[in-house]
Amino acid sequence: MAPTPARDVAVGRDELLEFIRPRHHGILVTTRRDGRPQLSPVTMGVDHEGAVVVSSYPERAKSRNARRDPRASVCVLSERFGDEWVQVDGTISVVEGPEAIDALVEYFRSISGEHPDWEEYRAAMRRQGKVLLRVVIERWGPISRGGFPARLLES
Repeated sequence: MAPTPARDVAVGRDELLEFIRPRHHGILVTTRRDGRPQLSPVTMGVDHEGAVVVSSYPERAKSRNARRDPRASVCVLSERFGDEWVQVDGTISVVEGPEAIDALVEYFRSISGEHPDWEEYRAAMRRQGKVLLRVVIERWGPISRGGFPARLLES
């Protein structure tokens, strides 16, 4: 098996969103009260405005952190470990209450398509008290892939 070269590709916002939309696994980074990072593996989508969205509960650490400190990052992963990934940084907000329900419907659609019973889904979201975390992307790194440095493959 040939070694894989590492790669970093700088992209614009449109290419970034094209990369992120089909990927639904990520690591959400928020800031704990003591300033250290809180990392949470998440299922994520992209809303119609191009923000990264994550479903959560109001008492989860990521939700509490988001209310206190709006800085957040997301490492968007490919399905297979070792494939391409990208880090996005931005401002996180918590969508709660009645406003969260339609946002959670959009979140579901961005990941899984249509639900067989939207009223049942909405009722479940209300009953569970779900919230939506929304990261507005302000900057991003290159789309990267790990591997060997090119200098080691030039022989």
